[in-house]
Amino acid sequence: MDIFDEMAQRGHEQVIFNYDRASGLKAIIAIHDTTLGPALGGCRMLPYVSEQAALTDVLRLSEGMTYKAAAAGLDFGGGKAVIIGDPATNKSEALFRALGRFIDTLHGRYRTGEDVGTAEDDFVQSLRETHYLVGLPRAYGGSGDTGDNTALGVMQAIHAALVHRFGSSSLKGRRVAVQGLGKVGYHVARHAIEEGAEVVGADINPHVVGRVASELGVEPTDPWAVLETPCDVFSPCALGSVINRETVESLACQIVAGSANNQLEDDSLADRLRQRNILYAPDFIANAGGLIQVADEIQGYNPERVKHQIESIYDVLSAIFKQAEENGQSTVAVALEHVRQRLQYVHQIRRVRS
Repeated sequence: MDIFDEMAQRGHEQVIFNYDRASGLKAIIAIHDTTLGPALGGCRMLPYVSEQAALTDVLRLSEGMTYKAAAAGLDFGGGKAVIIGDPATNKSEALFRALGRFIDTLHGRYRTGEDVGTAEDDFVQSLRETHYLVGLPRAYGGSGDTGDNTALGVMQAIHAALVHRFGSSSLKGRRVAVQGLGKVGYHVARHAIEEGAEVVGADINPHVVGRVASELGVEPTDPWAVLETPCDVFSPCALGSVINRETVESLACQIVAGSANNQLEDDSLADRLRQRNILYAPDFIANAGGLIQVADEIQGYNPERVKHQIESIYDVLSAIFKQAEENGQSTVAVALEHVRQRLQYVHQIRRVRS
């Protein structure tokens, strides 16, 4: 990868490589766009197969965070961090304190918190070195776990899609297939069942599937077979790129709405979904509930304000679905145009100096 060409193509402002000899920390921080405000985005920890894979992931994820914040009406930019390592064996106090020191050197230009492979308690260690953190446990001044609020945003997306496709937001009697039953997917399955849906669930961890099936009454299935499960709603709540050139042809659903980041391997697949008459809720809008929650922490957490903002996901997507249908465009194309317009007018407004 020619890193500067890639940054220019995607619109990134900064990519920071961080190494700490004592703890073994290898981390990359990518700041995509700070037009709207300081960058905000979680920190992943994964055993990436290569440094190139980690770099590709952080660039794509941080770009998505800009879109997510802009579409949600937040005054924050997009950023992301990734740690190269196995979260099951490589976590330590030293590693997360070292990460905190590096974040602190950015003086608030980037704030982070938990993501795939990291947890709230990991950043309690980082808190010893920096205050530029979000999503901390409530005992440490944070708003706690973001799983349910992210799921509530996904439910708003599902309801908006159901109304657009079927004329009713009711899930009663509908079939929902959830891929990934972790902290967000579990709550999506729970809410769907509470609303009367029949839920099929899958996860790479068979113990998780068994527990959720026993607790909620979810019908278990294979993590990849779930893609081909006939259903009204397919809700991808695991890792990204689940919809690619091959799987897009296998989908047997009417609607795609889930919490995973970068669900489409590339944006052109949104056109193929439209051609197949599958209504797609752009992931960076559907999964914004958690970001809305942690962004609210920075001004003083207010659960009612957060709930109100998450509920607005319904209206945002309803407008996007309508415009996409009227203009013969994909929902992603319309959503990205909304994002670009917001970035442009805020940039113009902020040219005015006092």
